[in-house]
Amino acid sequence: SGSASSLPAPNFLPPTSIKQSQKEKMGSSAYEEAIAGLSKLLSEKGGLDDAAAAKIKQITAELQITENGGSKDAFDPVQRIKAGFARFKTEKYLKNPSLYGELAKGQSPKFLVFACSDSRVCPSHILDFQPGEAFMVRNIANMVPPYDQTKFSGTGAAIEYAVLHLKVENIVVIGHSCCGGIKGLMSIPDHGATSTE
Repeated sequence: SGSASSLPAPNFLPPTSIKQSQKEKMGSSAYEEAIAGLSKLLSEKGGLDDAAAAKIKQITAELQITENGGSKDAFDPVQRIKAGFARFKTEKYLKNPSLYGELAKGQSPKFLVFACSDSRVCPSHILDFQPGEAFMVRNIANMVPPYDQTKFSGTGAAIEYAVLHLKVENIVVIGHSCCGGIKGLMSIPDHGATSTE
């Protein structure tokens, strides 16, 4: 049989939260034992694959949420951010040291992308950009207003920096369906007065 390094990485399925009723079915001691066992596995198995270790931490955190009277729907924003960073570190950063080493030295993106702030639309996912490939500007309705030194200076500054300093070669403006910003713009009367003026 082969060495441990020739074994395929473990395949962990996405966990589902254990509901309070399942905890009761397991019995309190079995439940506590499961949490302790996962924690022990993490601390004792230094050779665990980073992705496996991150998945075990995630499962343990979900078990503890339920243990503390939470539910599947309980949301801890700080824990979400920490878990997201841990996944990034183990699944991307540590697996691509040369890429992130180069990015630490500077950036030279080929694209300047204007996209909507809508949380459902992520240009990096939609266009499969990797870190360092695109300089992003996100705002409501992916607007690129006319240049003006006193108004909309954030957009103008981003264009100036991207073109003059980063030397981007391509400017892309992407929109999306069901955009609330565009819907709001289209509802402005022809005379141009809005309720916020």
